[in-house]
Parts: sequence; C-alpha cells; structure tokens
Amino acid sequence: MPTVTTSDGVEIFYKDWGSGQPIVFSHGWPLSADDWDAQMMFFRNHGFRVIAHDRRGHGRSSQVDDGHDMDHYADDLAAVTEHLDLKDAVHVGHSTGGGEVVRYIARHGEDRVAKAAIIAAVPPLMVRTEANPGGLPKEVFDGFQQQVATNRAQFYHDVPAGPFYGYNRDGAEASQGNILNWWRQGMMGSAKAHYDGIVAFSQTDFTEDLKKITVPVLVMHGDDDQIVPYADSGPLSAKLLPNGTLKTYEGFPHGMPTTHSDIINADLLAFIRG
Repeated sequence: MPTVTTSDGVEIFYKDWGSGQPIVFSHGWPLSADDWDAQMMFFRNHGFRVIAHDRRGHGRSSQVDDGHDMDHYADDLAAVTEHLDLKDAVHVGHSTGGGEVVRYIARHGEDRVAKAAIIAAVPPLMVRTEANPGGLPKEVFDGFQQQVATNRAQFYHDVPAGPFYGYNRDGAEASQGNILNWWRQGMMGSAKAHYDGIVAFSQTDFTEDLKKITVPVLVMHGDDDQIVPYADSGPLSAKLLPNGTLKTYEGFPHGMPTTHSDIINADLLAFIRG
C-alpha cells in the first residue's frame, strides 16, 4: 500500500489516481479515504489527479496512541503533499476534514495551494463557549466519547442510520449500503484515535486560521445538517475568510457528498474550473 512516514514515525496511507491538476480530499470523522469514492471517480474521469489519505489512526494508517489533534492532522497532510510534490492543488475537506484543510493552509502556507472547498465543515468552532454562544454544549461531545469508549460498534451504526445522512427525517429513504459502508470505515480505525479526535473536531478554534487564508475558498453547507449545525458554522466561516464564498443547500444533510454526490460534484467542478 502506498504510504508516507511522518516526522514522528506515523505511516499515512493514501490513494493517488490519475493525472492533471491535483485535488486532495480530507475525510470526516471517523471515516477514511474511502468516503470520497464518488468524488475520486468523478474528478479522475474529468481529467484531474485525485489524492485522498487516511488520517492517522483512521482506516489503513498507523493506529498510534497520540498526535490526534489538528496540528498533527495538518502536518500529516503536509507530509503527503510534500511527498507527492503537489503544486497548484485544490484541497477539499468534509466535516473534520474541513478543519484539517483550514489548519493545513494556515499553518503551512499557500505555496502549493490554488483553491479550497470545505463541506459541512467544523470551523470556526463547534463547542459552546462564552465567545461562541451558538455552539453545542460540551456534554454532547462527552457523550460521543463515552459511546466510542464503551460500544462504538452500535454507535457507528446509529450515527449513519440517523442524523449523519438525514435518514431520521420524515420521508427519507435510508440506504443500507451507505450505513454499512460508514460502519465499515469507522470500525477499521482506532478507538483511541476516534476518542481523541472528538476533542480535536469540537474544541479547536479555527477563527484565526480562517482569517489567514487568501486563496478562494468555497464553503458548502446544508441547512439541515444535524451533525455540524449550519448557523454556527458555514456562514461564520465564509465571513471570516478573506476570499470565501458560501453556498447553502436547502434540506441537505451532513453527509451530502454521499447522499447528493451529483450536485456536490457538479458545484465543485464549476468552482475549480471557474
């Protein structure tokens, strides 16, 4: 399997298909590069080089004990881009991966970056604080951690079967394939990495990172997102980005790159080519 070894000895698995301008995909918690299959196939077939990696502790990457924080996630992404010597890259991140992309660009600069898109992403800050009164209570994320530590197999079924893809909404037709694929990806990873990752995606404040990014960034968010609530995420990130554009999707769930891949892919293609 193709891997790159980071400066602290972690093997990061990645996929690298096609040729042309590179598009780099960063996945959500607790998934893997496989969550981007619909995008990888689409953009490869449209003449792009597509790259997706498994975050440390996720998928096929090393299940190490530590380093499950946004700085390490960003540094691991930098290790992949430098190993492959990617230039003029478009970075696309979903959910936690959106935070990874934002921290990567702010931390490592824009020399290799042309554009970025963050989809249903966790920035600016998920947890409720005095400065972020619209955030979710910390107790919500404490509950996530408890379920990961005690019975994540059931938790990893209940999340995609319900709020992640919006299958708990009236009239929604659940895809068992999507639910099982989510479960499969989650169970491939490390419980320790996923436990720590909850703190990383919920408590990291990306406000200053967003302000630093000058390349064009498309902020894509569904207004029926039950995982990363719309009002405290997408619109706020777009305002903080010097060159950000918000695109709101009425009724779309958190997992819209899967449930509405045709629409998301077409909008990403228009943004990249625009």
